[in-house]
Amino acid sequence: MQDIRVALRQLRNAPAFTMTVILTIALGIGANTAIFTLVHAILMKSLPVGDPKSLYRIGDKADCCVYGSFPNETGDFDLFSFELYKQFREAAPEFEQLAAMQAGLGKISVRSGTGLARTETSEYVSGNYFATLGIGSFAGRVLSPADDAPNAAPAAVMSYQAWQSDYASDPAIVGATFYMQSQPVTIVGIAPPGFFGDRIVASPPALWLPLAAEPLLQQTNSILNHADQNWLYVIGRLKPGVAAGVLQQKLSGRLRDWLRTQDNYTRNGGASQIAKQHIVLAPGGAGIQSLQQQAGKGLYLLLAISGLVLLVTCANVANLLLARGSKRKTETSIRMALGAARHRLVRQMLTESILLACLGGLAGLVVAYAGTKALLALAFPDSPHNMIDSSPSLAVLGFAFLLSLVTGVTFGIVPAWITSNGDPAEALRGVNRSTGERGSLPQKSLIVFQAALSLVLLVGASLLTKSLENMEHQNFGIKTSNRYVLHIDPAGAGYTPEKLAVLYRKLKDQFSELPGMERAGLALYSPMEGANWGLNVFVQGRSAPDTSDEKGSSLDRVSPGFFEAVGQPVLRGRDFTENDSGTSPLVAVVNETFVKKFFPKEDPIGRHFGVFSQEYAGAYEIVGVVADAKYAGARDEVFPMYFRPLSQWQKGITNPTSATIETETMYMDSITMHFHTVPQNLDALVRRTLANIDPNLTVIDLRSLDYQVNGNFNQERLVARLATLFGLLTLVIASVGLYGITSYQVSRRTSEIGLRMALGANRNRVVTLVMRAALVQVGIGLLIGIPIALIGARAMVDQLYAVTPYDPVSLGIAIVVLSAAAALAGFLPARRAATIDPMQALRIR
Repeated sequence: MQDIRVALRQLRNAPAFTMTVILTIALGIGANTAIFTLVHAILMKSLPVGDPKSLYRIGDKADCCVYGSFPNETGDFDLFSFELYKQFREAAPEFEQLAAMQAGLGKISVRSGTGLARTETSEYVSGNYFATLGIGSFAGRVLSPADDAPNAAPAAVMSYQAWQSDYASDPAIVGATFYMQSQPVTIVGIAPPGFFGDRIVASPPALWLPLAAEPLLQQTNSILNHADQNWLYVIGRLKPGVAAGVLQQKLSGRLRDWLRTQDNYTRNGGASQIAKQHIVLAPGGAGIQSLQQQAGKGLYLLLAISGLVLLVTCANVANLLLARGSKRKTETSIRMALGAARHRLVRQMLTESILLACLGGLAGLVVAYAGTKALLALAFPDSPHNMIDSSPSLAVLGFAFLLSLVTGVTFGIVPAWITSNGDPAEALRGVNRSTGERGSLPQKSLIVFQAALSLVLLVGASLLTKSLENMEHQNFGIKTSNRYVLHIDPAGAGYTPEKLAVLYRKLKDQFSELPGMERAGLALYSPMEGANWGLNVFVQGRSAPDTSDEKGSSLDRVSPGFFEAVGQPVLRGRDFTENDSGTSPLVAVVNETFVKKFFPKEDPIGRHFGVFSQEYAGAYEIVGVVADAKYAGARDEVFPMYFRPLSQWQKGITNPTSATIETETMYMDSITMHFHTVPQNLDALVRRTLANIDPNLTVIDLRSLDYQVNGNFNQERLVARLATLFGLLTLVIASVGLYGITSYQVSRRTSEIGLRMALGANRNRVVTLVMRAALVQVGIGLLIGIPIALIGARAMVDQLYAVTPYDPVSLGIAIVVLSAAAALAGFLPARRAATIDPMQALRIR
């Protein structure tokens, strides 16, 4: 307590020094705590469920969203059909409960009473979903197996966040009947606060619906009872004492036995692939780790970068304490001369350091809270119900406290030891006239350390910024200026396939007449919105490909004028026209990559191909070839794609699953609008136009195509911006440190500089003398930092796009920026040294 009282008195007597140190530490600890909040919530935290350690998932990858064949070359099954889920449930009594949930969260139209319909995120789950996770209700009840029985009355559970924000916490919601996809569904309960589902996503479910309700709500495209449609994740709670490895082998065997009974997996040589199919039983306490797998490396990179910022902060504060300790040498010498033990002085100085760090940590929590809110806004810009709390949790508070303690010891131990090891006699005689450099060696070493770390961060920031720029400005094959995308759900408004042609004609006609409209095009999905339909291609005149052959292609269904609307030129043949109707021959337009893959060195125009199976190989005639364009991920290569008209329906398909896919792909999702002049009241205009066509059609969202494309870079933008911010922060801290140590050295060498000037040295000579000393330290830091930066860049290569980790431009920019900052930081005290009056300097002791 005496040490603390003395430390507080010392800090109170030096307010400028105290505030500088606290603010510096607050930035370092605040940045680390904010990043740790995100890392902890996404990568380290278990689901808010009962006993998460006993949860195990059948499967370990986050595949999405539906597939109907072997999943990949390794044979690792992660998605399952409803029939296969039932097989596992019967074959594995080792699970206390085994639940299934939809892999890809959906959007459904929801209307209460006479109000307007709105779109909510939904998830189909088995009736024992909440019981398996150990979740009760906040109000009402949760779903039960009875709700999941065939012909059960449709029920739903609403999330607490949606109930609070979308329905103003109205207690009458429980028991109320809502119309979902135009069907009556009863809200039976509200989930507890903090429960966001079985995975961390930007838009968690607002509604949980039983699997049994899927055929009713998805009447035209239901896949519940299709044994060859894999669309469910499976998670369960193991009984005590069960060996996961043995159960994994058992379930893999059951999977292979079942696959051998399915024609979809055994035909075309598929039987030979069944032996390698397997499942992995993985811990499920953290849920379905889709976001963890996507963003994990980026978050750990940010945590490493913020850790380097803290190291630079520690070095800078240590320099400040060394400089302050030098000024207190006389006081320390007197205390030692009066009998104070060296360990007692070290303890006192360490107490002061740790106290400073703790005060900086408290201020850092404020920085961390604001920083976390900013991070969440950057990481999840379109999330209506964010599942991550920006308030400091116990884990975050513990992290901040531990970080403060370690920081205090780190930057305090060296200054305390050096100051306490001074010679009392020498200090009492005074050293102001000394020109020796030995005393400033630790401070110079810390400057070298700061310069090296600053270079590492600047190189990383430069690489990530260049990577983001390359990604944003790549050739996507489309045009985005003055283009907007409207997303709607005809199925949710009650449209059957027979009614779609009339709806599409009305949409096309009325949206084409909007003020300033150049062209409007309808599509199953628009470019870069995150959707993709993949099917196997069978070419007429060729034998059916083996299951090991690469025969997949992406499908999109579009209206005439769609290619013009998105700026994707037709290179050969023609676009779709109004004559491509339901009664005319089936046609298709393909992209360049499709031609290279399936018709190399051939003229594709007039050739025929099909999907689903070999019997449909002659279904579609290729009438045109469009330029390649990216429709999926920004990092991915262009997929082979074929486009079909929304107006054509391939009839006579005998396989139920194939027929369902054909029907489901007829439902458009987006209208792309190209304006020559964008109306100022576009949102109201679009809503009014939709209401004129059908009041049941609701706007899921309306955004510019630019915004939609840029949404693909949210993670890369977050990492690049924070890396740049941290790089600049370390640059400022290092520059301030260099300025401080150079100023301190100038003050120590005042007598020497005065003597030099008295003996004839001019001012330029003095500036050169001081600048050389400063730049030598930075130069050594650069020599040390360059190889470290190159090693660090190599480690983050998977975060880069179209830029090598040894990019000379990025390295050159970092060196120039750091050298310029160092030159400025050294020049200011050098110029002040050149103004010293020689006579006054020689009188200083």
